[in-house]
Amino acid sequence: MFLARIVGRVVSTVKQDTLKAIPLQWLQPVNAAGEAKGNPIVAADTFGLGPGELCYYITAREASIALWKLDGAVDAAVVGKGDSLDMDSEIGNRESGIG
Repeated sequence: MFLARIVGRVVSTVKQDTLKAIPLQWLQPVNAAGEAKGNPIVAADTFGLGPGELCYYITAREASIALWKLDGAVDAAVVGKGDSLDMDSEIGNRESGIG
């Protein structure tokens, strides 16, 4: 899973039949500090999130499983909303080499 911030919505006038009711979001991947990391991507969104919200997403074949449609032509799908990031936790400090 990867973190991202939703930066916009993709509007498509023509979609594959398996994606007709699925909104597409424009995501900016971010690191644990919330800073942009890499290029923006398009992901299917079954949560109805909006611009500015933090989310986590999956890629590859698993993305179609998140939509409950194994034949869906998706490379990325939003699978949850991130309410906050706690970087002061003991686990976060261990991973960063602190403490």
